[in-house]
Amino acid sequence: MQTVFERFLERLSVSVDEADLRGALADVASGLDLLAFAYLSLPPQSVGKPTLISNYPAPWTARYLENRYQSVDPVIVRARGGGCPFRWGSDLSGEEPAGAQVFEEAAQFGICCGMTIPIIDRRGNFAAITFAADKPDAVFRAAKRHEEGLPYIATCFHMFVRRKLSTDRMVDGVLLTPREYECLQWTAQGKSDWEIGCILGITQRTAAFHLANARRKLGVTTTRQAIGRLARSGFGSLTS
Repeated sequence: MQTVFERFLERLSVSVDEADLRGALADVASGLDLLAFAYLSLPPQSVGKPTLISNYPAPWTARYLENRYQSVDPVIVRARGGGCPFRWGSDLSGEEPAGAQVFEEAAQFGICCGMTIPIIDRRGNFAAITFAADKPDAVFRAAKRHEEGLPYIATCFHMFVRRKLSTDRMVDGVLLTPREYECLQWTAQGKSDWEIGCILGITQRTAAFHLANARRKLGVTTTRQAIGRLARSGFGSLTS
């Protein structure tokens, strides 16, 4: 478990987009014999667009988002209450017609049961990671074997998704790329170009390149000035 988890963190640290993050989660899930997974993060406002990173069949995830099933999915409804990871099956569909319909349609794609880890971070953001299968034995044995480590995997993945895919990269009205924003954040934490390179798995020269781009976009000549603009824009902790 420790080796799988360490490799997972390494892959997360060098991920730059959704495909990289999906690959990292697929790798750790496969290493734990949990083959089907879905990460769903809901925006603070109901009008926002959810983030869904999954290896479920594409027709199902497209239908799920198009029909806004996250609002009636019994698994998500339960997970939004927080608490511990839980196992679920068809018995969770309840008596609500909308919830039962979600379960019936999901079963057509081999998603019949699973284990879900609710995530509510320090800012009140909600997300959940589900490992699913078509038969209970296929997922419950693995989930029970790794139940202590799965919440850590879920939380780490959520943190990296928030960090890598956040659309909140505006600094004084200027939109930075994920790497530019991340390098600037680490600089504000007192890290050198070399240290940033080690943290992000890139070279010192690449870290300096991203910082130079950030300074240019912000219209400043020094990193200290860039940090000042970042602070005025409401700089958030990298561990949030």
